Amino acid sequence: MKAAFYTLGCKVNQTESEYMAELLTKAGFEIVSPNEDADYYIINSCTVTATADQKTRQNVRKFKRKHPDSAIILTGCMPQAFPSDAEKLIEADIVLGNKNDGDILNLINRYNIEKERILAIDKHKTGDEFSKCSISKFSDRVRAFVKIEDGCDRFCSYCIIPMSRGRVRSKSLSDLKEEIDNLAESGIKEIVLVGINLSAYGKNEDFNLVDAVRICAENEKIIRVRLGSLEPDHITKDIVFELSKIDKFCPQFHISLQSGCNRTLKNMNRHYSSDEYRQLCNLLRKTFKDTSITTDIMVGFNEETEEDFYDSLNFVKEIRFEKVHVFPYSQREGTNASKKGDSVSKKEKEHRAEIMINETETIRKEYFNSLINKTVCVLFENEAEKGIYQGYTKNYIPVRLSYHKNIIGKEMNVVITDTTDEYCIATLQP
Repeated sequence: MKAAFYTLGCKVNQTESEYMAELLTKAGFEIVSPNEDADYYIINSCTVTATADQKTRQNVRKFKRKHPDSAIILTGCMPQAFPSDAEKLIEADIVLGNKNDGDILNLINRYNIEKERILAIDKHKTGDEFSKCSISKFSDRVRAFVKIEDGCDRFCSYCIIPMSRGRVRSKSLSDLKEEIDNLAESGIKEIVLVGINLSAYGKNEDFNLVDAVRICAENEKIIRVRLGSLEPDHITKDIVFELSKIDKFCPQFHISLQSGCNRTLKNMNRHYSSDEYRQLCNLLRKTFKDTSITTDIMVGFNEETEEDFYDSLNFVKEIRFEKVHVFPYSQREGTNASKKGDSVSKKEKEHRAEIMINETETIRKEYFNSLINKTVCVLFENEAEKGIYQGYTKNYIPVRLSYHKNIIGKEMNVVITDTTDEYCIATLQP
């Protein structure tokens, strides 16, 4: 039997797809590309925006249209948050929420016996334990995403995630250690710790994010440890100080901003001010050598005036992020913000997004150019083109190098000689 995964959304979803793939592999399934013929197509959905839901519906229908005799399985955040909408997608033969990912094999076996459509969506509840989601490899890569946290208690006014993911819960340190040991044995060199609200890892427990980083760094075969997306108000001075003492820790911080305007931050129910965010950035750049700070920016949030937008833009220009993901506000049914409507037109949102993107890309290009003639250490991950290998610095700058033999998995010192919009070009250190 063959199964193919098509994953939408965040790194947590990618990890959960790897987990489900391992469950099926152990049961004798062959995992193939979604472009190949398979008996089962698993669409792991995202629901962070209305566009994400649209992509989910399109892909469920596309795979069923192209493979009418195959079973289509829909899982992930969309059915978890909007079960009635998922039920209406009649092209999906099995529908389960992200809470039930571990049941995928049992549901497939049940479907094969009953030959009837299955809906299996259990609601998240307060007090739920962290669902088992451990992997032993990661798609033949050098770098693995490891899910250690799930759920969110923040309730930002625009966000549907608490409905699709439930409350904060954390992987135990003992389970994490076992998982890291297995990944290291499979050849993984770098660990990226991820979660829905990663900064909340260890909430109501006797451990925190620093403990998770230490567990990874203690394995001799792991040479780098990196963090996924973080919330600014959870990163304390103590956490920053403790992380700075871990040699394998990569000083790259993706810290969600959303807006640099205090009025908009308050309307979003974010739990910090622009000044507090600024202080954190200053602390990180003072503490870590060659740190990079990246972020997400939303434009056109309900009631965002032109003045609010330019407050946010000026803040972004002041901080000078090394990379920014810019996206327009998308109203989500069921959130507090959706009750107030959407006062900014689509055309204006697109206009503001274009301005923000142009400014942030200019800053990123200037940063890339500042690296020319500098020596950096790169862990090479893949062959981007024939004889051209790509990897990343510890602060997550993409670098390409022409080399005469395979250097995937190797960490090498190189000199930046040129740049493009997407990556830096290097030669070997003399």
